[in-house]
Amino acid sequence: MKKYNVLFVCLGNICRSPAGEGIFKKLVQDKGLEEIITVDSAGTSGYHDGVLPDDRMRKHGDRRGYTFDTLSRKFTPKDFDKFDIILTMDDNNYNNINKLAIDLESRKKVHRMTEFSQRFTHDHIPDPYYSGADGFELVLDLLEDACGGLMEKIEKGEL
Repeated sequence: MKKYNVLFVCLGNICRSPAGEGIFKKLVQDKGLEEIITVDSAGTSGYHDGVLPDDRMRKHGDRRGYTFDTLSRKFTPKDFDKFDIILTMDDNNYNNINKLAIDLESRKKVHRMTEFSQRFTHDHIPDPYYSGADGFELVLDLLEDACGGLMEKIEKGEL
């Protein structure tokens, strides 16, 4: 299996992308693929640089056995050099990241997270920041589903 560096991206890097990172890291660990797959997250804005993920997201993730504990950081064009797969949570993130791509090879690395959904038909992962508990639970459901689909594609060598 080839090595992969995977990056999850949302707006502020405090809800959706750290949740995607944590969920996918657990999948990687459960399959014993830590030497092959590395995982990180970033935001398209620098609003929350250096802070932990949102407390509500961490609590909801903890209930499902996930740890969301990486510090927020802003996506930079250098991330195109480091990462093989860049997963965005919505069209705004997708467009903002693609604007930073300097070539076609960089653009090929950028995907919408929902491209990997298996059970759900949502076209984006909604931002739960201004929602209640149901919003955070929906995001986790969507990310668990899409992370499973992503892992299948990686294991089959389709990415």
